[in-house]
Amino acid sequence: MTDAIYLDHNATTTARPESVQAVVDALSMNGNASSVHRFGRLAKRVLEDARDRVAALVGAKPSQVIFTSGGTEANNLALRGVAREPVLVSSVEHVSVLSANDRVTEIPVDREGRVDLAALFALIDNGQEASLISVMYANNETGVIQPIREIADMAHAGGALLHCDAIQGVGKMALSFVDAGVDLMSLSAHKIGGPQGVGALVVRDGLDLAPLVRGGGQELRKRAGTENLSGVAGFGAAAEAALAGIEEFQRLAVLRDQLEVRIRQLAPVKIFGVGADRLVNTSCLTMPGVSSETQVMGLDIAGVAISAGSACSSGKVEPSHVLRAMGVDEDEAGSAIRVSFGWNSRDSDVDRFVEAWGNVYSRAGSASGAAALTG
Repeated sequence: MTDAIYLDHNATTTARPESVQAVVDALSMNGNASSVHRFGRLAKRVLEDARDRVAALVGAKPSQVIFTSGGTEANNLALRGVAREPVLVSSVEHVSVLSANDRVTEIPVDREGRVDLAALFALIDNGQEASLISVMYANNETGVIQPIREIADMAHAGGALLHCDAIQGVGKMALSFVDAGVDLMSLSAHKIGGPQGVGALVVRDGLDLAPLVRGGGQELRKRAGTENLSGVAGFGAAAEAALAGIEEFQRLAVLRDQLEVRIRQLAPVKIFGVGADRLVNTSCLTMPGVSSETQVMGLDIAGVAISAGSACSSGKVEPSHVLRAMGVDEDEAGSAIRVSFGWNSRDSDVDRFVEAWGNVYSRAGSASGAAALTG
């Protein structure tokens, strides 16, 4: 469908032209970045230039950036590469964090999806040996932003390290590795307009990290294997473009707010995390009495792409663990969808979504009413 609109940017956003060109240019090169001849040195220059750009995006040093195959590997490297257990993770983390370590204790959140700081303090203070804590910067489903600096201070006071999955926050808001006070930070290229299949873990100086992938000296001996040069080059270009566009990205708050106001005029919609600080591009909302799966399919037929929860669940549409952790009941959680705008979203996308959403709601309501009458 040529006139379809894409509102699933938290799953993956549109590739930026600068990133596409960087990938093409790198693919035309001949050389391994580990080789010492001229071709290898040219490849190495592309690799290190990209490392500089990714580091600049989060205010880190290039020497702190380790390239990976994506955000999932970065999360696994952080939680499994640091020789500290047990691990405390927030109950609204991405599944790649929740599943990365066998000894995980979940930190509860409040009804807005924010980490319960009193509960975290109790877990640390009650001898839980909180050697490693993992809390995301911003939630991929609700957009809720966590008080990372406060959590970092609490973690360090208790002798723990803090890992932060910043995959959804980076490129959407000003974000500093140093100011956040974290020890490890995960990033992903395709969330900011880079290619899929490449990410990074930022590691503070002096922190010992055991590699998951062994067999070579690449990436400061923290991640063996020939680097994905074209992917890394695209990541670097996307990082530079995202950094330059952070102020412009804030315009999406207007689109999100317009969407929420207009949808609430059509139905008694529940919006999750609305009482907390959220990413400007993200809205997680219900369609009363209509399942998430029905909405995803109905909107797709209407040419509007959205999602129900995370896109990392092998195509499954099921009640979100994030919403359950927030105390949302099963019926509401089962009717929730996520709308996420991106760097190239337009004002007209709101009009298209609201029209399509209203039509799906009207048809679903009529169908359920007819079923009730004939039942």
